[in-house]
Amino acid sequence: MELAPKPRTVLAVLLANAGGVVPVSSLVREIWEDDPPVSALRNIQTYIFQSRKVLQRLTGLSARTVARELLMTKPGGYVFSDRAAQLDYGTYRSLVIDGRGVIRQGDDKEGLALLSRALDIWRGPAFVDVMTGVALEAQRRELEESKLGVIEDLSEVKIRMGMYHEAIADLAVPVYEHPLHEGLHCQYMRALSMSGDRVRALDVFGRLRLNLVSDLGIEPGTPVQELQYSILNSG
Repeated sequence: MELAPKPRTVLAVLLANAGGVVPVSSLVREIWEDDPPVSALRNIQTYIFQSRKVLQRLTGLSARTVARELLMTKPGGYVFSDRAAQLDYGTYRSLVIDGRGVIRQGDDKEGLALLSRALDIWRGPAFVDVMTGVALEAQRRELEESKLGVIEDLSEVKIRMGMYHEAIADLAVPVYEHPLHEGLHCQYMRALSMSGDRVRALDVFGRLRLNLVSDLGIEPGTPVQELQYSILNSG
């Protein structure tokens, strides 16, 4: 995207809230938090102008059309057209809803296919090239938690279908990247244990417990502890 960091943030906020009016005050807060410069309102107008110029180049539309149909000025703020915004998130969310729905109905095979397609949409962290403020950071974390939830659901299906090694491969990196996430570790332990690798499964528990105690001062939750006990007594 041919935009400097601050106008890129403005455009990202508008896209993330496509179809809704984003108040100027929200854009100011996202960029400068509680310490905006005196020129903040004028700067926001400049960032909108720059965003529209980029949209002109990308779409081939005139400046008038972009301002009237894509990135519009409204009383008190701006709105990006939800008809024009074609976001991967919409497709991802639909696939997740459909996938979880068919799993609840007992169709693991179709659920696996749908959730796998949902994860395939991801091309890296959300807002990876955007300077995030409070609102975008909250949305970024929500999206990341959603992704981790889908990974948990997908691994659950694979374990149920006997695809232990596939589940292990799916979980290895997320577990490393999220050393305090009990749900991911629980699934990883299950997949390892059911594949016959009880030693590694117990080692995963040990690392999780160490991280939780050292970083948060808490013990693993009951589900993980019960799984550890079950693995210990399964041999």
